[in-house]
Amino acid sequence: MREERGRIAGNITVEEPYTLWGSITGDVHVVEGGKMYVRGNIYGDLIVEFGGRVHIFGHISGSLLIKRGSKVINSGTVTGNATNDGGRLYLEAVGSVLGKIKTVRGETHEEQKNDGFEDIISGR
Repeated sequence: MREERGRIAGNITVEEPYTLWGSITGDVHVVEGGKMYVRGNIYGDLIVEFGGRVHIFGHISGSLLIKRGSKVINSGTVTGNATNDGGRLYLEAVGSVLGKIKTVRGETHEEQKNDGFEDIISGR
């Protein structure tokens, strides 16, 4: 697995297992064979093509586009919009999308955020 801990300027394409601990200034395309763990920052858009897999723990300052045959799990922050155009998008309760969440096609699952208030009231 390739790991990046520094800063990258410019657009990149991910075609292999890849963990980002640092930052990328530019758009990122994850294509077939690419499996990316975003633990750092992407200052641009993240586009996940057919066969691409991404788990976001860090921060995406642009938009997220999930295309047909791809999968994304968001446990981090997406500042822009998240658009599912035929893939699988899982939005975990700990993650957030500050823009709009739009499903054109595909499956979008959004975990409900539980602040614990309901448990306090019900005595659980």
